[in-house]
Amino acid sequence: MRIFILLILLLGFHFTGSGQDFSMEQVTSYPFPSELTASEGSEKIAWAFNEQGKRNIYVAEGPDFNPRPLTAYTRDDGQEISGLSISKDGKWIVYVRGGDHGGGSANVPVNAASDPIPPKVEVWKVAFAGGTPQLVSEGDEPLISPDSKRVAFIKNNQAWIASVDGNEPAKILFSSKGNTTSLEWSPDGRKLLFVSLRGDHSFVGIYQDQVTPIQYIAPSFSRDHSPRWSQDGRKIVFVRTPGGGGSPEKLLGQSHNPWAIWVADVVSGTAEKIWSAPQTLAGSVPTTHGGFNLNWGANERIVYLSYEDGWPHLYSISSKGGKPTQLTSGNFMLEHISLNSAGDKAVFALNTGSSPEDLDRRHIGMVSIDRADMQLLTDGEGIEAYPTFIGKGERLALFSGDAKQPLLPAVLLGRNKDIEVLSKDIIPGDFPAEYFVKPVQVSFTAADGVLVYGQLFEKSGGGKDKPAVVFVHGGPQRQMLLGWSYMDYYSNTYALNQYLANLGFVVLSVNFRMGIGYGHQFHKPEGAGIAGASEYRDVKAAGEYLAGLPQVDSRKIGIYGGSYGGYLTAIALGKDSDLFAVGVDIHGVHKRDGYIRAADGIEQAEDLEDARRVAWESSPASMLDSWKSPVLFIHADDDRNVSFSQTVDMVRRFEQRGLPFEYLVIPDDSHHWMKYSNMVKVNQATADFLIKHLIQ
Repeated sequence: MRIFILLILLLGFHFTGSGQDFSMEQVTSYPFPSELTASEGSEKIAWAFNEQGKRNIYVAEGPDFNPRPLTAYTRDDGQEISGLSISKDGKWIVYVRGGDHGGGSANVPVNAASDPIPPKVEVWKVAFAGGTPQLVSEGDEPLISPDSKRVAFIKNNQAWIASVDGNEPAKILFSSKGNTTSLEWSPDGRKLLFVSLRGDHSFVGIYQDQVTPIQYIAPSFSRDHSPRWSQDGRKIVFVRTPGGGGSPEKLLGQSHNPWAIWVADVVSGTAEKIWSAPQTLAGSVPTTHGGFNLNWGANERIVYLSYEDGWPHLYSISSKGGKPTQLTSGNFMLEHISLNSAGDKAVFALNTGSSPEDLDRRHIGMVSIDRADMQLLTDGEGIEAYPTFIGKGERLALFSGDAKQPLLPAVLLGRNKDIEVLSKDIIPGDFPAEYFVKPVQVSFTAADGVLVYGQLFEKSGGGKDKPAVVFVHGGPQRQMLLGWSYMDYYSNTYALNQYLANLGFVVLSVNFRMGIGYGHQFHKPEGAGIAGASEYRDVKAAGEYLAGLPQVDSRKIGIYGGSYGGYLTAIALGKDSDLFAVGVDIHGVHKRDGYIRAADGIEQAEDLEDARRVAWESSPASMLDSWKSPVLFIHADDDRNVSFSQTVDMVRRFEQRGLPFEYLVIPDDSHHWMKYSNMVKVNQATADFLIKHLIQ
């Protein structure tokens, strides 16, 4: 075993000096935008930028939309900005600083900078016009009231409140058994809707004031989710799913996961089921972005997302029930869905357009909520995501990029499809976009006949016998695109893929089954994951595709991936070292049989032992007898998505067997490299390990 610290940096510097066009710091210097929001009552928009770890809020206002920074945080300290919103009167911005909202325990502080005094997760406010940010309180999930005077938020799993102007300090609003979440102000601002999570069941509740008892809406033995107010505040809609318990179900194979939409009268508290999902696998609880995407729109129409026709599409139904209207249809998916202030139109990102390649892009669409009149608002070779209506008009704010330009905030100027990109000048002058390759859509077939898509990165020239790398994304509910990703983690891996391509690697980013963008059957395959890892067949097929390219040296194919991609990387090295000569396993899962837990009591699932066996056989830890390829393990020890112990256990197994490995451990950071310098360190270690084994 060799400790992998200074040597990789020296090797990397040597190789850069022998022909590479840019450094890792340059290719990762792009600003990443997030938290795009707009004021309902004005043409004001806001977003957060992560500039090499320094996260700040930017704002712009129509008609010119000239962006300007509103905060001035200057450290690469790993403190995330989330929960961004603008008050309806346009005077205030409220946000959360701290935590890691891309993983578990989102409201637990992250101390990626290893500061002696750790940070907190806090709600802050700042005037839209500018000024010094002011602390509201420790807390999370802030929600500004319709009158712009109060902000409700969650602290210690309970609802708190504070005045926006600071005249009244933060205080607990009400106490409720269980964990309070999903706050929603009534349209008149007099009541607060919430969900009370209570383990095997959950309730929808309404808080009115300090003397009126909390009203629980149609309480049952079920789990109630996603409550939304009607436009007049007299009714609410919510989703009901079964509670916990019941006879243990089979662990292998798939079954329908039921859900239903209920509408309740606020005065009486009575509720009626208006729709039940089809009892099919595709009719199960949707698990793409936004989940149910439940909204109460205009003219008493309830809007929701369902996978029932095999693709995640938008539907609407009368609040009184009846036959739903399918608003969108076709072989594409919808995500990032939002309604306009009138509630009569929805906008969204989708992966379709005028070219077959748009299956691996994102564009913007719009539809009325009462009829199937979808319009494609953007098209071409760009990537557009997270659309939101600005004020009461039809202009949209969104993020826009392409294969060379990272995503930036933009404004779509009406229906003429002209996109005005904001903040281009914030991209550093030495950002190496001119050297980027344009990824090419490729497809190939796995051993069991499944069609798999990917993006091929290849620098022109270089002759034959090129080294190659398969990149495996995490999730696994993700889709890599023909351009910069709208997710921060995958913007980074896109940059790393460009770096590797510039070095002379042929890089294939594989969209394996279990990912999104290709329909329900691809997203939810049989025998996948813990039930047999059938998705690995797609990863192996990607390696074989590279091996079959005439310009690739089939003896020099590597693989890397993070999270679920780390899991599949480890399987690749454990099962097919003859194909994959080297790999980098970044915070991967290695032992999955422990995920199969026995039920309490005597009664157990009939296939419990079979499920444990299959889970173990699907675990990289079971494949060490055939693991021959060099590996670099990387993990941060405050990981809330994949336990650090997964790699501790794997490394111990390597030590017990005397197997060679290298490693890089990042203390105090999380799954998402909250500290920019840590992200660069991980990227450089990954690249240099591949260089050492495949090029030098």
